[in-house]
Amino acid sequence: MEGAGADTRIEIRNLTKKFDNFTAVDSLNLTIETGEFFGLLGPNGAGKTTTIGMLSTLLLPTAGEIYIDGEKLTRRRTDLKRKLSVITQEYSMRQDMTMDEIMEYQGRLYNMPRKEIHARTEELLSFCGLLEFRKRTVRKLSGGMKRKLMVCRALLTGPEILLLDEPTAGMDALSRRQMWNLLHKLNDQNLTILLTTHYIEEAQSLCGRVAMMNGGRLEEVNTPAGFIESLGAFALDEMTPEGLKSRYFHRREDAMACLSELHGQFALRDTTLEDVFMERSGKHLT
Repeated sequence: MEGAGADTRIEIRNLTKKFDNFTAVDSLNLTIETGEFFGLLGPNGAGKTTTIGMLSTLLLPTAGEIYIDGEKLTRRRTDLKRKLSVITQEYSMRQDMTMDEIMEYQGRLYNMPRKEIHARTEELLSFCGLLEFRKRTVRKLSGGMKRKLMVCRALLTGPEILLLDEPTAGMDALSRRQMWNLLHKLNDQNLTILLTTHYIEEAQSLCGRVAMMNGGRLEEVNTPAGFIESLGAFALDEMTPEGLKSRYFHRREDAMACLSELHGQFALRDTTLEDVFMERSGKHLT
């Protein structure tokens, strides 16, 4: 994709956002490398959407700074803001407009030449598998198609960083998989992607590294595999009168040996990021 491939390292330093007496994001420090697919994982209220809001400059931080390629991001730095494009949780498109009209309107907002708008629209709708539906109005699109159109609109201006806030929220399983495939293809072209999600499988499937957030604070950063390996790749679940209890093992043989010695209701499964988060914070992600 046009725009991908430049140096777009993101540095977040002591980023804090308060709303009156409530601290939504508390001294967040992160570095996201160029071309990385990075995930912010946490339950509702963890501070993920607020972080995206500050990265997009829609929200001003109470304290702390954001740097893009070593330069401080502010609302006045339009050159840096053009490197970023945001896809929000909500559908933010007029229902009576067609795909072509949505794309042309977006291009005109950025003063793109009409010839370039049309060429990019053709390329992006084709890339996202939407070309044959280009004359269909938004109200007649499925949820998955609306999300794909939002991706096309976000990519029209050739951003170098894509900010995705719960991009598959409300999607059915098939549409979610299609969106994952699309995001994989974009990241393969060196587009830097920052994703917020509370879907375990989404974070494990897409992200090279994940930051776990809880209550506005950064808990830990690791690869999905690294998180799981730290706990144990295999989980043995036991149903007790007090509820479900899990034990974790680094080797399947050890888990099987333990299982053979136990009586009652047990189940052996692979450990997930949900288990890691539960062990770290005592809370479920979903």
